[in-house]
This record gives sequence, C-alpha cells and structure tokens, in this order.
Amino acid sequence: MIRIFSMLVGAFFSLALLWSAGKGTVAYISEPPAKTVEAEFHQHPKALSLSSDGPFGKFDRQQLQRGFQVYSEVCATCHAIKQVSYGDLRELGYNDAEVKAIAAKAQIPEYNPATGEVKTHPGALKDHFPPVVYGGSGNPPDLSLIAKARHGGAAYVYSLLTGYADQAGYKNEKGEELLKKFPDAKTPDGLFFNPYFANLNIAMPQPLVSDGQVAYKDGTKATVDQMAQDVAAFLVWTAEPKLEKRHQTGWPVLGFLLFATVLAYMAYRTVWAEKKGH
Repeated sequence: MIRIFSMLVGAFFSLALLWSAGKGTVAYISEPPAKTVEAEFHQHPKALSLSSDGPFGKFDRQQLQRGFQVYSEVCATCHAIKQVSYGDLRELGYNDAEVKAIAAKAQIPEYNPATGEVKTHPGALKDHFPPVVYGGSGNPPDLSLIAKARHGGAAYVYSLLTGYADQAGYKNEKGEELLKKFPDAKTPDGLFFNPYFANLNIAMPQPLVSDGQVAYKDGTKATVDQMAQDVAAFLVWTAEPKLEKRHQTGWPVLGFLLFATVLAYMAYRTVWAEKKGH
C-alpha cells in the first residue's frame, strides 16, 4: 500500500512539473519578454589577431614593450598590475639594467609588523608592482589577469578601448537608433557610453583619445588602434606569462602520450593474442 501511495505521489508531482513547464513555454512563446537595451545594443568584441594566438603562438617582444609603455604612461594612473614583479619584465626583452631603472622609479610600500608603520623603498627586481591609490569615483580593477577574467580576453580589451561612441544617434547593426528605441537609456552623468561594456555605460573616461598620445621608442606610429592592440597584447602576457613555455611543453607531452598509447595497444594485442585467436 505504501509503495502504491509513493508511486501516486511521484506521478502527481511529475504531472505538475510537466504542466508547469508546458504552461511556461506557451506563455514565453505567446508573450515573449521584452528585450533589454543591453540585449539589443551590447556589442561582441571585435576581431583581433595577435602573434600569441593559437597552439603555436609566440609573443612579439616589440609589441609587448610597446604595450607596457602604453600601460605605464596611460593606464597605470588608475590600474595596478599587482601580480607582476619588476623582474618579470625581463621576459619582455629588457635587460637587467633597464628593468632596475624601471623598478627604481616606483616607491614600494613596506609594512613593519613590529611598529605598525608603513615605509616605502625604491622598487627592486623582486618587488611586485605596487597597488594604485585612486582618488576618483569607482573602483578601477587590477589588470594583471583581466585578459583571462573577461570573455573575449584581449579582443575585449581592444574593443573596449576603441569602442567609445557618442550615444546620440548611435545605431546597432540592425540600424535601430538607441535613444529612439529606449528613450530612458540615456547615459547618466559621470558615465561614458561604450557598447562593448556589459551595461553600455562605464565609469572610465576614454583613455586613448588621440594618435601620438604615446611616443613609441621603436618608431611605430602610435595610432589609437595600434596602442589598443599593443596594450591588449601586453595584458595577455600579464595574465599568461608562461604561455610560450606551455606551448613548448604541450606538444612533446602530446607526442609522448600518443606514442605511449600506441605501445600500450601493441602490448595489449601481444598479451591477448592467444586468447583472442590472433
């Protein structure tokens, strides 16, 4: 009797679940929810090709140095890269003297647990980039891992930096004008319209505003597009500094695993040959 009762209860809940799901499906089809301004006007990252892309990718050291220069002269006033040490910059192609000179320009805070005092000392190779004290509104994120933390990675960074637009008259790919379709979606004061940002409005003012904002030491023309590509490439490196070694190690490991698989299969065939009549 208890078993029959349990089956009836289970059948009742199954039917209730199916009825609820069916009713919800019918309601969704007949009266679909209104699309939000983000769904209609948010843009996916632009295409970006870097030398580090793909399983055989390698970093372009010249581009990484240019990207570090853009970070240092434009981004570092608001954003830190706390996961990176000054000694790591040797991976960009700088020699020890150059890295020491870069580190020495920074003042690294050092907490003394005995006295509770915080003193500073000039940066050294072992030190990580210090945190940035930002006095404005908002909370600028640390950029060390931003290329891994955001969907689209480097393409997202590049698109965001080059994606600032005038909201007035802005149209999406369908040709729909934002403020005509969503009159209440006007960007609030203190924010800036960027269709590549999740909610379209970002607290960060446009950082790359004109060509030549950075004077590249290697003579490359510093267009806004070039600077955005270079700093995006640099942030790929900060997020994955061992990318090249991972690529170099990965292929031999895959080759060894393939070879070991073939040996294991041949051993299997040899051991079981008599049993299976081979």
